Amino acid sequence: MVRSTIQSLKKNLPSSWVLKSLKSRYYSSMSISSEVPKERVECVVIGAGVVGLSVARELALRGREVLVLDSASTFGTATSSRNSEVIHAGIYYPPNSLKAIFCVRGRELLYKYCSQRQIPHKQIGKLIVATASSEIQKLHNIMDCGIKNGVEGLVMMEGSEAMKIEPELRCVKALLSPVSGIVDTHSLMLSLVGEAENCGTTFSYNTTVIGGHVEENHLCLHISQTKHLEASNGKFPLQPEMVLIPKLVVNSAGLSSPALAKRFDGIQSAVIPSAHYARGCYFTLSNTRVCPFKHLIYPIPEDGGLGVHVTLDLNGQVKFGPNVEWIDGVDDVSSFLNKFDYSVCTSHMKIFYPEIKKYYPNLEDGSLEPGYAGIRPKLSGPKQFPVDFVIQGEDIHGITGLVNLFGIESPGLTASMAIAEHIATKFFKC
Repeated sequence: MVRSTIQSLKKNLPSSWVLKSLKSRYYSSMSISSEVPKERVECVVIGAGVVGLSVARELALRGREVLVLDSASTFGTATSSRNSEVIHAGIYYPPNSLKAIFCVRGRELLYKYCSQRQIPHKQIGKLIVATASSEIQKLHNIMDCGIKNGVEGLVMMEGSEAMKIEPELRCVKALLSPVSGIVDTHSLMLSLVGEAENCGTTFSYNTTVIGGHVEENHLCLHISQTKHLEASNGKFPLQPEMVLIPKLVVNSAGLSSPALAKRFDGIQSAVIPSAHYARGCYFTLSNTRVCPFKHLIYPIPEDGGLGVHVTLDLNGQVKFGPNVEWIDGVDDVSSFLNKFDYSVCTSHMKIFYPEIKKYYPNLEDGSLEPGYAGIRPKLSGPKQFPVDFVIQGEDIHGITGLVNLFGIESPGLTASMAIAEHIATKFFKC
């Protein structure tokens, strides 16, 4: 069934449609043209980021026929390819929150997965540092939270101890997290794709889910070729090019998950959280032959993020970031097509230098160069209390076989396999 559906997606989608006038922004089963092809499938995962890939693999391993749809030309083109590639320990998140539970469990699964499959990764450890006496209590609070979350091996160090193992570091106190690490995200995603495909999963790229309607308490998905949505001048097509009728749907669309859920006609808008977007820029350290640090170095967390920290990649490159820049005015089509502004403004350097020099005073002026930027899919805005992951099933929205994933920001990479395990176990038992 999945294979025949893909053939329809790739070969039989009409090249154009006569657009009809509709009073509603959304589709209903009565407004879909009888000419629109309809196909039944077992399980659809929307979004081929690291979380979607993990979910697809897990479902396929459990015998599901899985179809993965993504609007991009390949996997992992949005948040999954624009993060720090850090394997988080699970220190920061409120005890018993989904972020804490899935980060700790996901870290265990991720290290095991990478070790067994020779995926490049390294458990290099992290130092969270207090650079002023006023931050020491916050550091102790972070340690207490990490212990409650079950993070192993946390050690509070005096500044002198921390500076012995990191001579370029300056701090008054530091918290060592030895289980933190880094991973080659692309290699990880490539492995997940390969395993999912080996278990029968089919991937359809350049394919956008533009909405849906509920029929007999199941969600019918409205599908369009990405190129047609791109040519629509910022407006959604009034007719889909195909309707998929799945038994199971995982909305893992990342940055566009809330916007997509709002286009599922039949779901109460009150259960869909508001989306907030926070851009974060990274700068790389140039003109250095020797890496100044052996560990990841993190300051005390700031509003909306974990502060401008030091990240090392597996090639030895040093990255600083990300900062937090709140953005708004993102329309639905832009979010569906990942048309975000990912440029790195060099003017941010004047903000980065003083922040970095608080813990790395020997950073030379002129040694930073623009790296890359990413967008965090957040559910809380500026000055608002951070919001947990939202994994939303039928008990919340009332639609059989639909799971919405909202706000899967950091530590989403680390938590990805635990999220997949949870979804497959809780929602797709039969």
